[in-house]
Amino acid sequence: MNEAPLLICYDDSTGARHAVESAATLFPGRRAVVLDVAPAVTAQESLADLAPVIPNFEEINTADALSKARVGAELAREHGLEAEPRADFAAPTWDGVVEAANDLDAAVIVIGSRGLRGAREVFEGSLSHEVAEHAGRPVLIVPPARQESH
Repeated sequence: MNEAPLLICYDDSTGARHAVESAATLFPGRRAVVLDVAPAVTAQESLADLAPVIPNFEEINTADALSKARVGAELAREHGLEAEPRADFAAPTWDGVVEAANDLDAAVIVIGSRGLRGAREVFEGSLSHEVAEHAGRPVLIVPPARQESH
C-alpha cells in the first residue's frame, strides 16, 4: 500500500466537509493531511494599509487557517482517517496547495468544488481547476453533494 498521505484541502465550507467525507469513503483508514491555505490579504485587511499600525496579517491569517485545518482534521478522524492539520500561507492559493502536496509527496489531492459554471466560474475563479492544472499528480475534485428530491 502506498504510504504517501492524502492531502485534503479544507476551508470549513460545505464543499470542503463533503470532500473530507468522500475521501474517507474512498480511502478508508488512510493517513491524511488536512490543509487550509491562508490568503495573503483579505479584502478587509487591505483597508488596514491606511492605518498607522499594520498588524502582521501573515501570522493572523495562518493562525486562522490552522484553526480551520484542525476542525477539518477532527472531521477526517471522525470518518476514520488518520489525519493531521496543516496551515500554509500563499498567494495564489493554488500555489500553496501544490507546494504542500510536493512537500508531502501526496498520493492524491482531494478538493471540493463549488460547482460554478459559465461566467461565475470565470469571474470568481476555480481553485480546484487551478490545482488540477498545476499539481502534476492526481487530483480528486469532489462535486457538491446532490440535493435529494422530495
